[in-house]
Amino acid sequence: MRRAMAGAEVGDDVYQEDPTVNRLEALAAELTGKEAALFVPTGSMGNTIGVKVNTQPGQEVICEARSHVLNYELAMMAWFNGCLARTVAAPDGILTWDLVKREVRKVSPHWAPTGLIEIENTHNMAGGTVTPVEVIQEMCGEAHDAGLPVHMDGARVFNAAAYLGVPVKEITAPVDTVTFCLSKALGAPVGSLVCGTHRAMETARLIRKRLGGGMRQAGILAAAGIVALEQTPPQLAEDHANARMLARGLAGIRGISIDAERVQTNIVIFDVSGTGMGSGPFVEKLRDRGVLCNATGPMLIRFVTHYDVSADQCSAALGACEDVVKGALS
Repeated sequence: MRRAMAGAEVGDDVYQEDPTVNRLEALAAELTGKEAALFVPTGSMGNTIGVKVNTQPGQEVICEARSHVLNYELAMMAWFNGCLARTVAAPDGILTWDLVKREVRKVSPHWAPTGLIEIENTHNMAGGTVTPVEVIQEMCGEAHDAGLPVHMDGARVFNAAAYLGVPVKEITAPVDTVTFCLSKALGAPVGSLVCGTHRAMETARLIRKRLGGGMRQAGILAAAGIVALEQTPPQLAEDHANARMLARGLAGIRGISIDAERVQTNIVIFDVSGTGMGSGPFVEKLRDRGVLCNATGPMLIRFVTHYDVSADQCSAALGACEDVVKGALS
């Protein structure tokens, strides 16, 4: 990636004159089965744009209760897009039409109408769970019949594709817009893509500029993204295997609770309440032992496997967890 960045041919992307960015966007559109794509600095910006091109101020967006777009993007749905979230708690974070249809609101003098349905695949806070293709197809078919667009936060959609053993475009084809990250599982240093119709991406380009995302010689960043898309996807199965190994190991540590069989992709969320220690102190003690992770609740911790984490390092992380638990229970 660094060699590609150093040798990247560049231009001014605000004028769509950067050839490397243009190649990246064309590749992203092809992989997701969309007409066009737009390179943006972050996934949060991508989701903000995805919501904006599909809605009008004063509408509601139906999303899963633990979704990233609601909980981890600084209320941009409301602050920038002028939309209200209507949340649906879904088992394993997987929204189905049966769960969503009862929350759809038509135009009325009493409430905000539904403007968009948002789904997350894989679902971060549900532990990297994958929405099956047939669920997405039903959701989009029913939503479109009701006159509603669907946006997919596909930050880790390449993980979903690796798990299901299908091309990414088979997952993303039914949705109106999709965002995916280059800087997570795919291993690039920065960047995300928003994909949709030509018309939607023309609007998206203007919104990106308003948000301060109009980059100039961005080809030095896009070059790494091209490498990520061309080379990293075949390696994602290794990340998933490492995550399952971590989950099985954690399940064997006294005081830690996790259902290892439910781990599908590269996210492992486990409960440390049985250790008598909260997640915050647990994370700090792991950091002291060279293991970096996140607390996602008072008793929950999240591990994520990725391009820069080997099986040996996962084993070392398990050893660190055992040390912390021994200290807590002794």
